[in-house]
Amino acid sequence: MNRFGRRGFTLTEVLIGLIILAIGILAIAGMQITSIRGTSFSNNLSQASVIAQERLEELKNLPMRLPGVGLNPALSPGNYTDPNLPPPLDIFQRSYQIEDHLPEYLTIRYTVQWVEKGVTHSVSFTTIKSR
Repeated sequence: MNRFGRRGFTLTEVLIGLIILAIGILAIAGMQITSIRGTSFSNNLSQASVIAQERLEELKNLPMRLPGVGLNPALSPGNYTDPNLPPPLDIFQRSYQIEDHLPEYLTIRYTVQWVEKGVTHSVSFTTIKSR
């Protein structure tokens, strides 16, 4: 009890409580920034995976031979670059490589790359297309 017969907190106790609360809020704010960065990377990784999987399936479903042409030129061995996607997906560079394993099958490797905060990231998928 103080001299007026009332109970309560002193100004010093209130200030110490506010300092502890401020330190806790600053710690939570730092974790929130880390969480936002992780979410951005995860979003780009998911988009790159979907892009690569869809295009790899398109390539895998191409016919091996075209009437009157023979072997499909789109499936000839080599390294290829796909054109850029429209915004906002234009941050992704797409390429694929086809290796011929005569006479049984082709190996198709599709890679999607992007730069985030000065660091290059990539995701690659590989499939086999039988003849």
